[in-house]
Amino acid sequence: MVSLRRIFPILLAALCVAGGAQAGGRPIVVELFTSQGCSSCPPADALLGRLAQRPGVIAISLPITYWDMLGWKDTLASEANTRRQKAYAAAMGHGGVYTPQIVVDGVVDVVGSRVSQVEAAIADRRAQLAVALAQARDIARVEADAERAADDAQGTPTALYVPSTPAGLDPIVPVELRETPQEMRIDIGAAPGTHNATVWLFQLRSAVSVTIPTGENAGHTITYHNVASDLRAVGVYRGRALSLSLPGKTGVQHDSIAVVVQQGGFGHVLGAAMISRPNYYAEQ
Repeated sequence: MVSLRRIFPILLAALCVAGGAQAGGRPIVVELFTSQGCSSCPPADALLGRLAQRPGVIAISLPITYWDMLGWKDTLASEANTRRQKAYAAAMGHGGVYTPQIVVDGVVDVVGSRVSQVEAAIADRRAQLAVALAQARDIARVEADAERAADDAQGTPTALYVPSTPAGLDPIVPVELRETPQEMRIDIGAAPGTHNATVWLFQLRSAVSVTIPTGENAGHTITYHNVASDLRAVGVYRGRALSLSLPGKTGVQHDSIAVVVQQGGFGHVLGAAMISRPNYYAEQ
């Protein structure tokens, strides 16, 4: 039998450490679906670049393929990114896809060039996570007090109890990444409830400048930030602690890695983490 008093301080500390010091306990994931062939995308690309520098945000650029017909084939686009956007459209009940589209934490989508709407969506999601974390702390405190009273009365520790997440609120799942030249280690902590979440691995290039000679953006040089050069599912998270070990230095060129734990594959984000390696890209 495991004492609740021993478990909850560890759990709550993990919730805070997983996302750093930002309110809400973890970073917010912001995904931009964009295209070099889309004339309305450059302002959204610039916004994502600013978000990529913001603490508490994991900003990812996902160039798509379906605007290649407009006179210029996107040099960074992939079918994996296009499939991801279409899966979001299906999950959110949209009739189709568009660019520039920003998806915030798998919860809501907004036009990626509308700065005020993007900022509002991020702020709303952060507020939701802050409430979830505060309520989890309150539940833990009440349960710990109850266990202490039971111990004082009977001298017998109670079994481990993990409270359910308050209705309508997502749990905050701690994610930790450790990388060496030989191995990528992903450690995901336990969370209340039963989940069917996908563990996504994003290999990212932190900044890529492209000069576009033809198409709607002809003559422009645009810098894309945290561009997904590879995207793949690497595991399934059911709510229990999970550790994954992947070979190091695999796949296409990249200098950062993000891991996102996402309910149902394309639903609400439960946990996320990112590491950057400034020297990695040069070593390829």
